[in-house]
Amino acid sequence: MTFPILYVPAVNCRVAEDNVRKHSNADADAQFEAHLGETGIVLQNLIGVPIKRRKDHYDIYAGGRRLSRTLSNIEKGVLPKDFQVPVMVVPNAADAISMSLAENFFQLAMNPADACTAFRTIIDKEKKTVADIAKRFSLTVRFVEGRLRLANLATPVFEALARGEITLDIAKAYAKTSDPIRQAAVFESLAGTYYANNVAEIERQVTAGSYNGGHPKALLVGRDAYLAAGGTIDRDLYSNAESELWTNRELLDQLADEALAEAAEAIREREGFAEVRAIAATHVPYTATMGLRRIDGVLAPLTEEQEARQQAIKGEIDKIEEAASDIHEYSDEQLERIDELEEELGAIQDRQATYEPEQKARALAYVVIGEDGRPVVEETLFIAEPDEEDEDIDPEADGDDGDVADAAETPRKASLSQKLVDRLALMRTELVALHVANDPHFAMDLGTFIMVDGAHRKFGGAYDLASGLKAPLPDRRVGNYVSETAAAESWAKLEGGLDHSWRDAGDAIGRFDAFRALADEARAAWFAWAIARTIEPVTDSGSGAPFLRHIGRSLDIDVARWWRPTARNFFDAVTRGWILDLFGEVGGEDLKSRYGASKKKDLAMSAEKLFAGDVLVEADVKEKALAWLPAPMRVEEPVIDAAQPSRRELAAAIGRGDGDEPLAANDSDEGDLAEAA
Repeated sequence: MTFPILYVPAVNCRVAEDNVRKHSNADADAQFEAHLGETGIVLQNLIGVPIKRRKDHYDIYAGGRRLSRTLSNIEKGVLPKDFQVPVMVVPNAADAISMSLAENFFQLAMNPADACTAFRTIIDKEKKTVADIAKRFSLTVRFVEGRLRLANLATPVFEALARGEITLDIAKAYAKTSDPIRQAAVFESLAGTYYANNVAEIERQVTAGSYNGGHPKALLVGRDAYLAAGGTIDRDLYSNAESELWTNRELLDQLADEALAEAAEAIREREGFAEVRAIAATHVPYTATMGLRRIDGVLAPLTEEQEARQQAIKGEIDKIEEAASDIHEYSDEQLERIDELEEELGAIQDRQATYEPEQKARALAYVVIGEDGRPVVEETLFIAEPDEEDEDIDPEADGDDGDVADAAETPRKASLSQKLVDRLALMRTELVALHVANDPHFAMDLGTFIMVDGAHRKFGGAYDLASGLKAPLPDRRVGNYVSETAAAESWAKLEGGLDHSWRDAGDAIGRFDAFRALADEARAAWFAWAIARTIEPVTDSGSGAPFLRHIGRSLDIDVARWWRPTARNFFDAVTRGWILDLFGEVGGEDLKSRYGASKKKDLAMSAEKLFAGDVLVEADVKEKALAWLPAPMRVEEPVIDAAQPSRRELAAAIGRGDGDEPLAANDSDEGDLAEAA
């Protein structure tokens, strides 16, 4: 059935009371109204029913939003009073309501990737500016720039957005950097992982090595100073200036250190501190003040007014409590008043300690960067240790003649400053590290010992070994599952056969010396154990799977000899039909039909025996069964049917690369086939 479409003066139309759309969005309406005013085009006809006894007047059942925005433009003088709109005229309200519901219910929002491409096409084809597009669609310039930024995403990220595999928020997270190489690298590394759709993790990885404009260091240095020093900024188009990326991390660190050191010196001179140490962070780490003695500040006495108010508050609280005790209950008003009084009393009593000039003259102060980027003196002061290494203690400072005599006979030297101690520690470490690097055999012993000794700590961590080297157990993915396979049993046997005698040699130094005293073979076995325990369990969809399979092939592992599918480790977890299909795969329809009537439990046990070679079957069937492995257990690369397109052809077809570009390691053939399909 077709209905006529007439051009009708918009002022002759009204939104019908039964129009199905009852709610809208003010921001979207404003954008739509501006677009209508700019173009003067109503892109889609309205659906209306003639109003009885009013010629050429219509109730609008579909397109009420278009009509209301048009009338608003006419009222404001943006469109002429005789502006006409296309109206499909239907004879009755019932048909109009049904058509309106269908129009709104089946409406499909535009894919964000298509919108991004469309903006870019308008610029390229119509030679329009970003400002032109923003005006036409009543958008901000920043919004249009943001969509254009998305249009320039790395190819795999943009195609994932176009296919609906990632959301607009995920795409925006990748657009935190304008570097498509960085975007693509992070996209590939997170593919198939838990963090693939985690906005915070994506932003962290694409912005790694950068600061944002709102970071305290950036606020301290200032944008102009950073740019003048040669810094670069990757502007973030989806937030304010505080989230733009300052990509020269080392330069900003250097500038922040210099600016804070200069500020710290000015503070030292102004406040009269003996020493000021600048730490380019928002707080002083605990390790920086270990072993330092605090200086207790002096609390200023209360003023007469504060003292009087304190007594008044205590008196009022006592009266409230006395009144409440008579009826054994507090009213809501009484409890609220007590809270107010106690808060005021706390403000009076919680006074900031101050330091006398004499205390400051012997104090060590720390200066850090406040959240607003301003240098801040930490509240706590410490006793400053003199830098003069050979300074003797003044014997006259001691109280009696005996102490003076002792001091004169054995002069004590002042402690080194913490700054000097830290520098000496760094230089000593450099010296030790150089010699370790020049002695591969010692380095092998040292690295192995650190890994295996730390691995045997009950609560983890090896803070007394002066190294961050670890050989941790990775996440097993399956909780406390015990496989009971031949490999698991052999691993337990291997661990038991290692020489553990060194572990009983006392402290870390004794254990290390005892470990080095082991035979070469024993130390090498511990090294292999430490490395092997770090290998992570990855599925074939994980980015590390190709490399794990390569390790298996490099070691010539015969998986079928070590692992056979059993009811417990495999067949109980698949369906009865799946097992029967597998029987058909290795033994044909005869073998499949032989077990067709078996119950699932019995079928799983029969499958275990068949694939262990414990069933009397034809020789070729037994050979197939003993060699069969599920794909996640194989170390061979997946085999693609020769009739199928090549891996590189598939990659080019789905936009992953072209014939001259290597594919990422986790772009497996199986994944490409599935994606292409």
